[in-house]
Amino acid sequence: MVRAVEEEKLEIPAVEPQNTNGWKLTRKETIKARNINKADDSASAIVKENSPPSDMELMKEKFAKLLLGEDMSGGGKGVSSALALSNAITNLAASAFGEQKRLEPMQPETKAKWRKEIDWLLSVTDYIVEFVASKQKSKDGTIMEIMVTKQRTDLQMNIPALRKLDTMLLDCLDSFKDQTEICYTSKDDEGKTARKDDKWWIPTPKVPPNGLSDTTRKWLQFQKDSVNQVHKAALAINAQVLTEMEVPENYIESLPKNGRASLGDSIYRSITDEYFDPDYFLSTMDLSSEHKILDLKNRIEASVVIWRRKMTAKDGKSTWSSAVSMEKRELFEDRAETILLILKHRFPGIPQSSLDISKIQYNRDIGQAILESYSRIIESRAFTVMSRIEDVMQADDLAHDPSNAEVKRFPMGDSLGVSDGMFNDKEEVEKLSSAETPNSMTLLDFMGWGEGDEETEKDTKEEIRSKESDAKLLSKPPNIVTNKRVSYLENLTGSRSPTARH
Repeated sequence: MVRAVEEEKLEIPAVEPQNTNGWKLTRKETIKARNINKADDSASAIVKENSPPSDMELMKEKFAKLLLGEDMSGGGKGVSSALALSNAITNLAASAFGEQKRLEPMQPETKAKWRKEIDWLLSVTDYIVEFVASKQKSKDGTIMEIMVTKQRTDLQMNIPALRKLDTMLLDCLDSFKDQTEICYTSKDDEGKTARKDDKWWIPTPKVPPNGLSDTTRKWLQFQKDSVNQVHKAALAINAQVLTEMEVPENYIESLPKNGRASLGDSIYRSITDEYFDPDYFLSTMDLSSEHKILDLKNRIEASVVIWRRKMTAKDGKSTWSSAVSMEKRELFEDRAETILLILKHRFPGIPQSSLDISKIQYNRDIGQAILESYSRIIESRAFTVMSRIEDVMQADDLAHDPSNAEVKRFPMGDSLGVSDGMFNDKEEVEKLSSAETPNSMTLLDFMGWGEGDEETEKDTKEEIRSKESDAKLLSKPPNIVTNKRVSYLENLTGSRSPTARH
C-alpha cells in the first residue's frame, strides 16, 4: 500500500490562459499574449535604465566607493578612508564648478546636486566625537561627574564656518542673475574677440561702450571684497588644518641631513646672513615661472622641517643634530616662514608643494581630511570668482581708457594668481599673520579664533626681539612677525586631486 501511495502521481493542472470572457485562448493567441508581456518588460527595463538614478542608488554608489577605498575590485588595495573622502569632495567640486567660466548663477540642478551630495559627505563629521566631562544629577540628588560624547571641537567650530562660506559664494553668483550691464561674447563672436592671454579658454566679458555705471561699479567692488573675505577665511582654515597634520615619515626620509643641502649654498647664505630682508631676498630670486616658484617653496619648506626636527632632537644623539645653536636655528626658521608667507600672499594660485601633497596623501585623520579638502575647494572657487570679477573690471577700465589695453592686471598670469595691489609686502604679511585683519575679522570671530590672539601675538613679538637682541644677528628690529597660528602651509587653491592641480 505504501508503494502504491509513492507511485501515485498527483499532477496539479496548470492554469490555462483565458480571455476576458473566460474562454480558453488558442495557441496563436497565447503566443501573442506572451510576446506582448515580454515587450512590456523590455520597455519598462529601458525606461528604468534611461531614467536618472534615485538618491538611494547614488548614495549607495558613493559610499560603496568610500568603503572600498576606490578599489572596485574589492581586493583591499584601496586608499585610506581619509584620502577617499578627500578625493570624493574634490571630485564633486570639480564636477559641479569645473565649468564656472562666467559670472552667472549656477544651474538649479547642479546647485541642488552639490548641496545634496556635499551634505552626504559632510554627514560623516556628525559621528566623529570626543569624550568630555559632564555632571549628572541622580534621583537621590547626588551629583556625579561622567564622560559624555560630543562632536570633535575642530569640526564643531570649522564645519559651520565652511558651510557659511560656501553659501556666501553661491549667493554671490546668484546676485549676478539680474545684472544687465555685464555680458559675454557669444560663440559666433569668440573667433573675432578671442583672448590672446593665458586665459584664452574663458569667455571675454563685455560692458557698455561707456563702461559700467557708478552704481554697478561700486556693487562689483563690494562683491569682490566679499569674495576676498571668503578666500582669506577658507585659506586660514586650510592652513591651520595642514599645520596640525603630522609630517609623514616618507617625506622625512627623503630629506637631506641639513638645511644647507636642501636650500643650496646661495639661498642658505642669504637666509642665515647677519642682515636679512625678505623683500630683498625675493627680489634676487628668479620667480619668472610657476615651476621656479614651487621649487623655491619646496626647498624652504624642507629646510624648515629639518630645522624643527633638529630642535626637537634629544640628548644630541640623533642623526639630525648639529652644532648650530638652538637660538640661531629658530631664527632661521622664522625667516623661512616669513618668506613662505610672502610667497603665499603674492602667488596664491601656485600648486601644492611636496610637503602639502605628502601630508594629504598619508593623513589618516578623517576629520582633518574633510576640513582640508572642503576648505581647499572653497578657497579655489573664491579665487576663481575673484578672477572673473577682475576680468570684468579690466574690461570696464578699457572702456574708459583704451590705452590700458596693453596693461595686464596680473603680470605673472592667472595660472599663478598674482595678487593685485602688492605695493608693500611687509605690510600685507603683517596683516595676514595677525588675527585682526579687517576683512576677515567677523568670520574669524565666528570660527572662535578671535579670543586671546593679542596676548599671543605680543608674546611672540617680544620673544623674537629678545632672541635677535641676544644673538646680535640683526641690526634693527624686524617689521615682519610670523604668527604661529597661521603657519607656512597655506596655498591649496585648486580643486584637483592632491597630486596635481594645474
